[in-house]
Amino acid sequence: MRDKVVFITGAKGGLGSFITRRFLETGATVVGASRSISQQDFPGPNFTALAVDFTKAVAVNDAVQSVISRFGRLDVLVHLLGGFRGGESVAETDDATWEQMRDLNVTSGFYVLRAAVPHLRKSGKGRIVAVGSLTAVEPHPQLGAYITFKAALAMLVRTVALENKDAGLTANVVLPGTIDTPANRKAMPNADFSKWIQPSKGRCEFGSQPHCRPRLENHRDSYSHRWPQCMNEPQLCS
Repeated sequence: MRDKVVFITGAKGGLGSFITRRFLETGATVVGASRSISQQDFPGPNFTALAVDFTKAVAVNDAVQSVISRFGRLDVLVHLLGGFRGGESVAETDDATWEQMRDLNVTSGFYVLRAAVPHLRKSGKGRIVAVGSLTAVEPHPQLGAYITFKAALAMLVRTVALENKDAGLTANVVLPGTIDTPANRKAMPNADFSKWIQPSKGRCEFGSQPHCRPRLENHRDSYSHRWPQCMNEPQLCS
């Protein structure tokens, strides 16, 4: 991975911090982007911080272009940015919730994919990994807005995979169950945290997540319920 340029969205989040550190450990050049992030969050010569609002098209375009201007290429896009809100039925969901879930969970993905794909195609072996949610294929009540846009993200990434086979570009969306992060614990304080996926282990707990498996094959046009081994072993993204 030492000759790869990796762009990570949501790099400072609960999952993002772990994944960013793992990519940095491989020696890859990592550009980590979040709404609020600084160089001090991941000290090291191969890290560059970018503060980006991924719900704004111009900001996303400028961020991707800054990566290209500085490093001359882009090889891997890891899209982790998203948001959660639930507790209301569809009939009770207000416009603000609907729009927030849309912007965080699919519009942000659309903007960064649109900006990054042309450069990933030039890599000759570009890689896209997006993290979605198992609810995209297993809906639950009172999560209507969240589920709708996570499902849309999954279809968006699969479409990108189909459209870019000719360039050797692969795109995968991973659909894990609930990941144990501070934000999720705050949002769901009464949940059984022992059943959640531990990002630091890079795998699922089989007893509580029967649809998860520890490895993601590098398919060109598919999604997976599996926790991606390249999140735990980033060299597999090369």
